[in-house]
Formats: sequence, structure tokens, C-alpha cells
Amino acid sequence: MHDPAKLLKSLFEAAVAAANPALCLPPHLERVLANPPKGRTVVLGAGKAGGAMARAVEDFWTAHSPERPLEGLVVTRYGHGVTCDRIEVVEAAHPVPDAAGRAAAGRILALAQGLTKDDLALCLISGGGSALLSLPADGITLEDKQAVTADLLKSGATIHEMNCVRKHLSAIKGGRLTAAAAPARLVAFAISDVPGDELDVIGSGPTVADPTTYANAVSVLAKYNVTPPTAIATRLAEAVEETPKPGDRVFADSQTTLVATPQMALEAAANVARAAGVTPVILGDAIEGEAREVARMHAGIASQVARHGQPAATPCVLLSGGETTVTVRGSGRGGRNAEFLVALAVALAERSGDCIDRLSAIACDTDGIDGTEDNAGALYLPDTLARATALGLSARVRLNDNDGYSFFEALGDLVISGPTLTNVNDFRAILVI
Repeated sequence: MHDPAKLLKSLFEAAVAAANPALCLPPHLERVLANPPKGRTVVLGAGKAGGAMARAVEDFWTAHSPERPLEGLVVTRYGHGVTCDRIEVVEAAHPVPDAAGRAAAGRILALAQGLTKDDLALCLISGGGSALLSLPADGITLEDKQAVTADLLKSGATIHEMNCVRKHLSAIKGGRLTAAAAPARLVAFAISDVPGDELDVIGSGPTVADPTTYANAVSVLAKYNVTPPTAIATRLAEAVEETPKPGDRVFADSQTTLVATPQMALEAAANVARAAGVTPVILGDAIEGEAREVARMHAGIASQVARHGQPAATPCVLLSGGETTVTVRGSGRGGRNAEFLVALAVALAERSGDCIDRLSAIACDTDGIDGTEDNAGALYLPDTLARATALGLSARVRLNDNDGYSFFEALGDLVISGPTLTNVNDFRAILVI
């Protein structure tokens, strides 16, 4: 008999381990040392995995080529820092940028601008880089960017839409870091946290060509009724100095490679499930949409498995990744994974005859932080609704107030892992026994 909570947590741990920079980055570093630069190797990076990626680079260098010079600067989220000897790791705010992130981004841009054709810019990009690598374009203040970011976070905009706007308000994102590093050779490694693994969206694509435009950014703000500060509205309207586009010769001596993706994490979890005698079904690695609507869809599929043994016979676990959104209308606490699970609880309560006592679920952010709270996510168990009723908790009321965190906190079912030092976005698993 499976212990649902234990099994589900082991699946989450396997997904996170698959994206550990210490494991996924070294094989790619071998080809960097196979063609070392004549001059400096400068590490530049941003993201929630930034510190761990920097440490992986430094450890590899020490083991394989300790005599070669190595330096650089990487910015990561507060609490995600890692101690390095030759690469400086600084911390800044996420998801709303702060002065520390602006200062770090300014220093990173200056380092890139100081490189020559004999040097190598080794860039480390991961999820969260958009907020952490915050260097406002001329005429825009940090406060302007903070205001727009906060409004977009509450609006329900997708990560693709948010990063389209961010790239056009930045002096370093949207390929501008590569432009600054020219004529140096640039090699970038990225850990994907975005649905579809588009390189231009991960960390707002500081090292790759940007296919989006100022007009696209204006459309995003209009779609979500976001009124930007005057300076931002002016910049977007004037559309001066567009981001570097595909085919631009500035990218001729640059290369960006994915080293970890959501699909890799889901496959690692699937292997653990098989070893436990549970059939895994990967529903998708790029699922988007409102968390509560995605939860309703997952509830329907789980019910189909429980009632009809389709698309797989029980015991079965439904796995999915991607990034949901939350349109904030209430005043509660909780990120998109807690929102997904409390919405799943509501959807399952409406299906009281669909063997819900056989269903358990976990939903967590693989970076270990769900939104701005201290939890990675939470667990839904067969007795969740009964225990909630005994405590006088209503899943529907909490959902309407965007208060998933408080709901699962009261039940003792939060998943608290601390920062994982990587990020391949949301991980969801629904176990049907």
C-alpha cells in the first residue's frame, strides 16, 4: 500500500534533483574548456539558480583547469546565494525588482562592456532573472519598473507577456547583454522555467535575439488594463532603439544552450513512480492558464482514471509542469501552486461520487518558493476536505480570497523545502490508487 504523501514528496524531490546545476551543468562545461579563450573567462549570470550554477562552474574549473583564470558576477534571489571563491554572488529581490538588483545588473553590464575578442563571456541564465537583472532603460526609474511589475503580477498575464514588456524597459535584457559583450565570444547556459522552453523568455533572454516588439509590449499592457507610469508609456510609444532581432550579426559569435528543462524534471519523477509500481502519465510540461481552471481540468482527468482506468489503469500518477497564473481578487496569502491545490479540492468536492478518497496530489514550485511565501507548495490528501470541515475551513471561501496558503497551513499540509537553488517551474502530481 502506497503512502501517498511520502510518494508524492519523493516525486517532487526527483524533479528538483534533475535540475541540480551540479549535475546538469558539468557535461556542457567540458566543451568550454576544450576551446578556452586566449584571454579572460568572465562569468555573468542571473536567476534563482544563479548561485548554484556559479558554484558548479567554479568547482568544475578547480577540478579540470585550476590554472586558468576565472572571475565574474552573478545575481540571485535573497536566500538563494552560494559561497564561491572566484565568482561573486550577490542577492536581490524577486519577483518585484529592487535597488540591489539594479546595482548588480549595472555591474554585470559594465563587465560585459569591458571584454575583448580574446575573452569569453560565460553566461548563466535561469528563472527569476527577469526581476533580478533589472537595469531600467534610459528615462525609466526603478520605481517605474516596480509599479508595472506589481500590476502585471496581479493581472494574470503569462510569463511570455510579462517578459515581452520587461525586455522593452531594460538596458540589458532582450539580447542586449550579448550586444554589450561583443566582440567577445559568448557562451550561455540556461535552466528553463518557462512553458515551451523559449530561450528569449527565460530570464527575458539577455543573451538571445528578441522576436517581440514595442508594439507587442503596448498590447500586453492594454490587454490587462495596466496603466504604466508616464515615462514607460512614453518609451513604449516612441519605440526608440528596438531590441536586437533574429539574424542580427551581434549574435554571430554567441551560443545559448538549455541544460535543464521542465520535461527533464517530469521524466525523472516518472522514473521514480515506475520504480514504485505506479504508472506515470505526463500530461504536459508547458501547461498554462488560470490556476483554478487548470485544477478543474486536472480533476476531470483524475476522475476519468479513477472511474474508468483511462488513460492509464491504477495505480497511476498524473504529472504536469508549466506555469499557471493567478488573477488576484482577494486579500489572502498563497502562490499559484497553493491556488491550484485549493481549487483542486473545490473541484473534487463537486465530484463526491468520483472516488475522491483514492486521490492525492502535490503542487510545488521547483525553486522551493511558491509566490512570495515560505513554502514550495502543498499536499492534497484523501482526508483533506474532512479535516478542513472539522476545523471550520471552507476550501471555496479560501479560494475566493486567494488564500490557499492559509488553508493548507491550518491543515499542516504545506510543503516547505527551502530554496532549492534551481528552477524548472511548477511541478504537479496527482496520485490515483
